[in-house]
Amino acid sequence: MIEQEFFTVVHSLTTNIEPLTEDFLFPDNEDFIAEIPVPFVVASEFSQLEQLADTAKQELKNRDLKSLVNLLDSQNRKLNLLLNFMLSQQNDPSLCHQTASFGASQFTYISEKPVADDTKLRVKLFLDHPPSAIYCYAETESCQQEDAHYLVKARYVRLRDSDQDLLIKAALYQQQKLLRQRSVERDND
Repeated sequence: MIEQEFFTVVHSLTTNIEPLTEDFLFPDNEDFIAEIPVPFVVASEFSQLEQLADTAKQELKNRDLKSLVNLLDSQNRKLNLLLNFMLSQQNDPSLCHQTASFGASQFTYISEKPVADDTKLRVKLFLDHPPSAIYCYAETESCQQEDAHYLVKARYVRLRDSDQDLLIKAALYQQQKLLRQRSVERDND
């Protein structure tokens, strides 16, 4: 994976973090892609299809085909419900954590216990928008105590390009949401 820096946003995502043994060897890209659970592959495909559907809906709205747009929205909601149910089955409560921030090159998460630097991790990230989930590997860079918990910083080691794109979109969405909120607050002041 080519190491690039991307901006991170402060936002809480549900994650599953599985610490791996010191002698664990990250799979090569081919083996990594082969081991990704099917629901995560489907989630990525759904997200790409949703982007195409958004483009088509915009074209239909411009032609004043509201009933067709409503039908597409309804079908999209049904697919998202099914996808969310399918992904919820992949969430292991014993490995569950919340991110403090995330981006397309790294994330931080909250841990009840300290985690050593360079700890290898198997990670599942559950995105709100676009609704999706990402399966990847990461390695810890730092662990800082904050009150009664620890803030662990991790960098992705194995991550599909399409999933990196999803993380970029998710971070941009959260950033735009924050900017809109600030704009509204300024207008109200």
